[in-house]
Amino acid sequence: MKISITKKRYLSLASVLFMLAVWKTLSVHFGSDFILPSPETTLIKTIKLFGDKIFLATIGTTILRGVIGFVISVILGIGIGVIAGINENFNAFIRPMLVVIRSTPVISLILLALIWLNPGLVPVFIGMLTMFPFICTNVSDGIRNVDRDLIEMATFYKVSQRRIVREVYIPAILPFIISGASSAMGIGWRAIITGEVLSQPKYGIGTVMQGAQTFLNVDAVIAWTILAVLISYGFEKTIRWSERKLIVWRF
Repeated sequence: MKISITKKRYLSLASVLFMLAVWKTLSVHFGSDFILPSPETTLIKTIKLFGDKIFLATIGTTILRGVIGFVISVILGIGIGVIAGINENFNAFIRPMLVVIRSTPVISLILLALIWLNPGLVPVFIGMLTMFPFICTNVSDGIRNVDRDLIEMATFYKVSQRRIVREVYIPAILPFIISGASSAMGIGWRAIITGEVLSQPKYGIGTVMQGAQTFLNVDAVIAWTILAVLISYGFEKTIRWSERKLIVWRF
């Protein structure tokens, strides 16, 4: 039996309330803001962040890095993924590289990037490298998922290549692109902020989180974490909204 939309919302709300209750209980148990501040203390701190003079620069710079890394990974992922989906030899060649990139610990990539690049570019590079394999693999799988009989029939009836691409290939791979982009965005944001924590560029959420941790401002660390989660959630919802608009035929 399918769960109604209203019931899903209630369950989601119940989950959020449960997490807040656990958080409140633990904060009361520890009894120290240096270990775990209460939800209300953290909420006040989060609101105060909006009045910080570097707030917009911090948020904006991190978002810009995320967008740049995402756009680069999408361009490379779609381009290489299409070739890999069409050409089995190229697919066999590129697969081990994708596995190595996915399997390499993010911290290792960051440490190497710190040697190669300036601090401001490290998060962009890490984000791109983290997101690229997901998009590339999904696009490749989408191409191979296209009905070959449909392609042969279109070719037999001399349908133009442009129309085949527009009406067969693109509708077939769009769900895979959206799925890969959604997964990549969630993981990519974490990698970008981790990169900022270690590379310490002038502006960035990771930079201010590291500074807050140094002075044991746990409420600030959690507050910036909440903002980072909200940004990631917002981008993921935007991707899902785009899916509903682009893939009308699926609904």
